[in-house]
Amino acid sequence: MSAGCTQPASNHLVHVRFSYSPPPIRRSCTVNSFTATIARSDRLAADVTAHPELFRILTGERPTGALHLGHYFGTVAERVRLHQHGVDTFVILADYQVITDRDSIGQVREHVHSAVLDYVAAGLDPDHATIFTHSAIPALNQLMLPLLSLVTEAELHRNPTVKAEHAASERALSGLLLTYPVHQAADILSCAANLVPVGKDNLPHVELTRLLARRFNDRYGPVFPEPQALLTASPEVPGLDGRKMSKSYGNAIALSMTADETAALIRRAPTDSERRISFDPDQRPGVSALLTTAALCTGRDEHDIADEIGDAGASALKRFTTDAVNERFAEHRRRRGELARDAGFASRVLREGNRRANEIAEHTLDQVRHAMGTVY
Repeated sequence: MSAGCTQPASNHLVHVRFSYSPPPIRRSCTVNSFTATIARSDRLAADVTAHPELFRILTGERPTGALHLGHYFGTVAERVRLHQHGVDTFVILADYQVITDRDSIGQVREHVHSAVLDYVAAGLDPDHATIFTHSAIPALNQLMLPLLSLVTEAELHRNPTVKAEHAASERALSGLLLTYPVHQAADILSCAANLVPVGKDNLPHVELTRLLARRFNDRYGPVFPEPQALLTASPEVPGLDGRKMSKSYGNAIALSMTADETAALIRRAPTDSERRISFDPDQRPGVSALLTTAALCTGRDEHDIADEIGDAGASALKRFTTDAVNERFAEHRRRRGELARDAGFASRVLREGNRRANEIAEHTLDQVRHAMGTVY
């Protein structure tokens, strides 16, 4: 529930921010509740480790641009880890959801194909993982209709994503944005996913999905498993200027960049006039963003890197960060380049993924029709 605070996240199932803080009288209850959630997630993680074959995950993102380091460290690496451990992995490229908060769908086909190359280069095996697009799964989208009958308008307005967008926007919410949480629930339930890897801020989306599954099962009979949230530690990956990493800000290192393009982008990154390097995100956002990027790519601590560079200045920090990124993603780029030379590769992956996803979604919808008595 990929990756802005006030709009649907580009990582389809990550990075949605809470816009509500409970009053003090409820805080201890909230803390206790989250503690219980962590404990459940820890037990679940142990079960996944012991029996990965029992689980199917649904994750993905809105294809609004090229995947970048924020996507990789925030969600992609964890998807690959679960997939390679043996968990049945479904990844949705939610092209319909690109227009939840936009007037145009943009270069969505290019972005979808680019994401497929990055997924496979990162380690997803398309022969065993199912990579598919929203618009190619009619049964998934049809499933929204009965699910919408199970949720109230007030419940939709309380969703953190909807609330944040409503507060930030000067125009009325679109129907698609208002029903965005139900669309996400349909994504999960259509493929019978029983596990959703999320950061803590996206728990409300999984809880709504569980609620809709329970309401349908109570009203019509057992059809849907209630998916469980697997809490993941998604690091905050700042852009090169200290703001959120975003293509629209020009501060994102795309996974598809070459080593030279990466070096040129990092050279232009804003820093400050202080020569000694230190990690201070509030006072030195540009320098600190470079340190965080280097730390993620090397597995080291930002303060240790800062101490190593010392008084060598911003130019030395930029060289260090450039080398760290280029070394960390050299193999990814090599594999991606090989895949890209086959012009039809991404299309073949999507055709097979869409076929698998359609087959499962049609089966789910058939179960729903039988439960509702709408088989004619």
